[in-house]
Amino acid sequence: MVETGEGQKRNVAGICSYRWALAFIGFFGFLNIYALRVNMSVAMVCMLNQTGISLYQKSLGEDNVTSVVARSIDDYHCFANGTGPTNMADGEFIWPKKTQGLILSSFFWGYLITQIPGGWLAQRIGGKRVIAYFSVISIISTLLSSLGARFSPYLLIALRILNGIGQGAIFPAMHVLWTKWAPPLERSKLIGFTYAGAQIGNVLALPLSAILCEYGFDGGWSSIFYVFGLIGVVWFALWMLIVSDTPAQHPRISEEEKNYIESSLGSNTSHPQTTPWLTFAKSLPVWAIVVAHVCANWGTYTLLTNIPTYMKEILKFDIKSNGLLCAVPYIIFWACINIGGFVADFLRSKGWRTETVRKIMLSTGTLVPGVLLIITGYITCGMPYAAVAVLSLSVGFSGFQYPGVMVNHVDIAPPFAGVLFGISNTVATLSGVFAPYVIGVITTNSTQAEWRIVFYLAAVIYLFGAVFFCIFAKGEIQPWVKPFMENMELEKNSSPPVVTNENHYHNIQDVTL
Repeated sequence: MVETGEGQKRNVAGICSYRWALAFIGFFGFLNIYALRVNMSVAMVCMLNQTGISLYQKSLGEDNVTSVVARSIDDYHCFANGTGPTNMADGEFIWPKKTQGLILSSFFWGYLITQIPGGWLAQRIGGKRVIAYFSVISIISTLLSSLGARFSPYLLIALRILNGIGQGAIFPAMHVLWTKWAPPLERSKLIGFTYAGAQIGNVLALPLSAILCEYGFDGGWSSIFYVFGLIGVVWFALWMLIVSDTPAQHPRISEEEKNYIESSLGSNTSHPQTTPWLTFAKSLPVWAIVVAHVCANWGTYTLLTNIPTYMKEILKFDIKSNGLLCAVPYIIFWACINIGGFVADFLRSKGWRTETVRKIMLSTGTLVPGVLLIITGYITCGMPYAAVAVLSLSVGFSGFQYPGVMVNHVDIAPPFAGVLFGISNTVATLSGVFAPYVIGVITTNSTQAEWRIVFYLAAVIYLFGAVFFCIFAKGEIQPWVKPFMENMELEKNSSPPVVTNENHYHNIQDVTL
């Protein structure tokens, strides 16, 4: 609420505000990029010729697919061109387990490259353009994916890497936007709602991919990449039309809302010209974010890239049911992100320390899913819907990670939130690189016992991340950030160098805690 010229109060906190407009268009942006990310998980099921893989394996006189995977990425060309058995009846491609793992994980090789540069660049030229232009890279690589797959698995891997490069800058750049748009006591809600679009991307992409796989054009699976790529083009046009880097640059925002946002953020609306890289490395609260982010991502990526495969191999669902049921966990995930965001901001508005709230949320988002994953491993294919229910709750409760660790960068160092998110997400992306590969190695025979090992591993990693975060995480602006904020405040006001008074600092901390 702010005072108008007539002495009346005007509500600037409603969902019709322009900061919520940013949240909505950001929501659809993350919906789109996650659809471009996860569609490969379902497309892969349709693309593969399981009969051909089995026959190829037998033609070499080997019973264990692991022994042929190392050379199959080269040899399958000869087999597919007629030098091996030809009585095959499903997909187009003969890619054994490790080749599949390489394709699924290759996205993350590119994804980790642009995290830190994306945050750094967004702090200098603005998050709007960084998000827009890098999204174009992801969209174009998606539109070319079916052509790449038919030409060579190497080219498909290269396009998936390019897709990852395009998406790597988007999260840290969005963090930079929110340091300029999100009032502190609305931070969890706004950021959580925006990033929850990723889970709706899963919800829509998985069943829609399954339907396209079954009924789409150009072999079914190929239409997946064309449809989602074109949706991305539409979103890009809307993003460029609606979004501005700061409230001050927005052509349609009210003066009341602009003043409300800028006054609540203080000097957080600008960014320093220097970045204290060495200080980041020495800060335990920064390490708490990095470690928790890595561990949280291992469990998330374990599920994100492998739910369709688990549904097919262990629960024995057909592809159409597979896609629809794969969406259920992410509906719960989306709900938990938003519920967690509202609960976190409510608790903070009632005087709870930010540090305490972040630790509760992160622990809920890791320990509960870990226990549920272990339980999932013991539910047999005779009770497939029970397995889906427990698995869905495990994925869903992971949503509480978002108001836990995913916004903590803005709590402890708002001027460097984009770069810090880039750092933590870069390291955390290694989970996306290694998790699909490790799972591919563990589940070579596609047995439930092997998947049980996968789930135990994820639970242990979840536990480690929660413990480390609870010991070392903080919720207040760190002492090493304060000199940068003093300098930015002085530059913003174009005043002579003076010492910022204690009350001003106290106010900045009050709106951040």
